[in-house]
Amino acid sequence: MAEKPIPGLAKLEQSVGVLAGVGPAKKEALAKLGVECVGDLVRLWPRAYQNRGDTKSLLEIADRLRNGETGPFSTVLTVSAEPQTRYIRRGMVITKVRAFDGTGSAEITWFNQPYVAQRIHTGETYRFFGRFAWEYNRVQINSPISEPWREDLPLPAIVPVYPVSQGLTQRFVSDAVLSALRYAGDELTETLPTDALEEMRLPSFGYTVRAIHRPADVSEMETARRRLVFEELYYMFLSMALTGAASRQASGPLKLADTDLSDFLAALPFSLTGAQARSVGEIVSDMAGENLMNRILTGDVGSGKTVVAAAAMYAAVKNGFRAVLMAPTEILANQHAEDLSKLFGTLGVKTALLTGSTKKKERAAILEGLRGGGEIKIVVGTHALLTEDVVIGDLGLAVIDEQHRFGVHQRAALFDKAKNVHCLVMSATPIPRTLTLAAYGMIDVSRIDELPAGRQKIDTFIVNETYRERLNGFIRKQAAEGHQTYVVCPAVEESEKGNDTDAEEMADLPLVDAIPEEGAPMKSAVQHADELAEALPELNVGFVHGKLKSSEKDRVMAEFAAGNLDVLVSTTVIEVGVNVPNATLMIVENAERFGLSQLHQLRGRVGRGTAKSYFILVSDSTKPEAQDRLRAVKSTTDGFEIAEYDLELRGPGDFFNETGAIRQHGQMNFRLAAACRDPHMIERASHYARRTAEEDPGMTKPANASAARRLASFTRRTEKTQN
Repeated sequence: MAEKPIPGLAKLEQSVGVLAGVGPAKKEALAKLGVECVGDLVRLWPRAYQNRGDTKSLLEIADRLRNGETGPFSTVLTVSAEPQTRYIRRGMVITKVRAFDGTGSAEITWFNQPYVAQRIHTGETYRFFGRFAWEYNRVQINSPISEPWREDLPLPAIVPVYPVSQGLTQRFVSDAVLSALRYAGDELTETLPTDALEEMRLPSFGYTVRAIHRPADVSEMETARRRLVFEELYYMFLSMALTGAASRQASGPLKLADTDLSDFLAALPFSLTGAQARSVGEIVSDMAGENLMNRILTGDVGSGKTVVAAAAMYAAVKNGFRAVLMAPTEILANQHAEDLSKLFGTLGVKTALLTGSTKKKERAAILEGLRGGGEIKIVVGTHALLTEDVVIGDLGLAVIDEQHRFGVHQRAALFDKAKNVHCLVMSATPIPRTLTLAAYGMIDVSRIDELPAGRQKIDTFIVNETYRERLNGFIRKQAAEGHQTYVVCPAVEESEKGNDTDAEEMADLPLVDAIPEEGAPMKSAVQHADELAEALPELNVGFVHGKLKSSEKDRVMAEFAAGNLDVLVSTTVIEVGVNVPNATLMIVENAERFGLSQLHQLRGRVGRGTAKSYFILVSDSTKPEAQDRLRAVKSTTDGFEIAEYDLELRGPGDFFNETGAIRQHGQMNFRLAAACRDPHMIERASHYARRTAEEDPGMTKPANASAARRLASFTRRTEKTQN
């Protein structure tokens, strides 16, 4: 039974439990997607679309298959015989059926879906959508989506694909979204400025929401998408203009008087590279200027960003201020604290480390040392820095490492530790949103585009499973030379599901990296570690992944850092991790399953010493998109180039690819704005946002009431997607 609505609360703000069919279990599953109220469900934008309406005959599909295409395709076929189900081994059931059209016949197979036999019958016609293959001189279709076909009752041509979590199916989420629209559709009020809608020729919000969830055609979907892109940009800029770093106007800017860093530079055991020196100069110049610094420092992992940040911290301390460095993980925070304490110890500057693992007594001493005239001048930490009891007196500089891992509110919470604070964010791969802001002067950029002296270029290779013995031999060779190896897997443990998936869950089919390909099972860290230990019995093999307890994870990482392990098998938990200069080889299994920025970050784990290092991507994928992405990683080590190529691959939003699938990487929420490359749209969104902020900085005018509510919702949903 549905929950009773709360009197006086708007429909969009009611719990999703008021909708029919959304019981406690479904409500909990939706909450994992960040969907708690009806408005959240209305704004659960499709992350992809399937072009099921572009049906092709079996003859045309066969021709395409013989030319190397794999689909997805859509076709209308009539079943010629009753389905046959049989068990082929423990835990594996296959159901087969034959179907035909006027041009040929096909064999259709479902894995672990015996119920299909109860709903597919001889003589009935269906629209089948999925990946196809040409085998045994016949079209083969594996686990397609099937829909009853009637000439007088056309099926939707463009079908949305939603994010799902455990316990949810595409069908349920789709029905729930429609239910939410029926329940609260009358509350879809406009929140954008009227003149902005007119100038940009954008549809109303009500039309947009209905069109994005149920587009009649590609044109309607694109029109709705364009409106949502503009809206996301508008609220992003409005949020920044009202409370963000770009608009933090200081009542007394932290203008540094002493910018002489000669004693700091003399304390370094090495000389700065030209790029590092240039970046230090840009940062210190900002801090000595009239306005607060808002700058991003970018460079490959291991290019020396930390020492540049250290120079900025020293400049702040020398002028009577404190500095803080916030890292996303305890491992990285520990690493930074160790490096900085060694450096600043020689300069008489006291540092401290504050994480969730800090003992109560030690924590109390650190908090005392950060207040007023306390002796601690630099503090490194994790989210533990954000708690209310952490008061940092005279805070002048906040450094945020791997800035894409922190949400808007987390960064704001750090800035709230002081009325005025300079901000420096560091990233090895700037997210596209940052590139957009940089292009429009919202944030300044310093680039470290050269490696420190002694570092060698990391050689990147792309191989397939046939190289397995050679890869094992290469691991042996590295160990024999006294070096260590990382092996990264996309999963923690071997999936027991196999192909036991409801046909509706095959909605991921069009996405580049959505499903495993035949012959390319997903490698798991636990299983692969066992396989390597068996194949390389003379070596010490360990494994680490995110499901381990922090203490166990840290123990294994420490063992690897100490050189007690020859091989460390892991998931991307080591994407941001300890500094192990002795690690010279990284092998990434199922490399096609990782994002470009992930691969770039992973590559930065090797090549940190003076020995030659190697980065090997293992992939059996034959998809052109996957191969293009891997070649992009191979072709450059520049983080900006990788981010820009990522934008190029994503495009401005959803689009039809050569196989007829409409593709969108990631959820259609904040990332829509991030992927926008339309300069005019970005400029106009920024213009209208600034105007709104100037006219109503408190967002208290009645005309802006709806926009204020939308802004709060936007900020909340953005925070969820970034964490």
